[in-house]
Amino acid sequence: MSLRNRSKDILKDDDPTRIATDNGHFSLARNFYIADVITLLNGVCGVTSIFATMRYLISNDVNDLYISMIAMPCGMLFDFLDGRVARLRNRASLLGQELDSLADLISFGVAPASLAFAIGMRTYLDSVVLTYFVCCGISRLARYNATVAMMPKDATGKVNYFEGTPIPTSLSIVAILAYLVYSGQYLEDLPGQLVNLAGKSWGFHPIVLLYAVSGTLMISKTLHIPKP
Repeated sequence: MSLRNRSKDILKDDDPTRIATDNGHFSLARNFYIADVITLLNGVCGVTSIFATMRYLISNDVNDLYISMIAMPCGMLFDFLDGRVARLRNRASLLGQELDSLADLISFGVAPASLAFAIGMRTYLDSVVLTYFVCCGISRLARYNATVAMMPKDATGKVNYFEGTPIPTSLSIVAILAYLVYSGQYLEDLPGQLVNLAGKSWGFHPIVLLYAVSGTLMISKTLHIPKP
């Protein structure tokens, strides 16, 4: 029996992970469940945050920063809800798994990095660290998708633990930045100021190292975090 035929046998019509197709044509609408719509709302929050950050760079209105920071935990709320709804309705799919990872990358990877840039971490080395952070988030989400089928689960199908810190933990950094903005410690007044390594062009802000630590913890193989 060919591998293709075996795959067809494995994915039965009533399999909740099956992706519906008609003669090879993928129908996006047919494969969307309520949980997937909630996942998209997470992505909406992430995009809203990024746009608010961009508006701040033009307007210098601190309220745009607050909108950016508020949108990210709103995304986490939807990220929390989508898995619960999928398990309660027993309606999950491979499409939903990929949607979740992409939405998480926007809301908890790109959006926090954009916020850091907006509030003053704008040197070349700052950008290198922020890029490293986002790449760690991409790698962490890809590893989860590739290994989730082999990880231990409870009776409801929920994974018992995460390998490395989940990407939403980046919101802890956002909380710190929110306090700094509220207390006026941003732009030229960031804690630690600007450290010059070899001239001004090679300076960096020590607080950006929070992103380096967060990214490194995300890709850790030995660190196991119980899933709530």
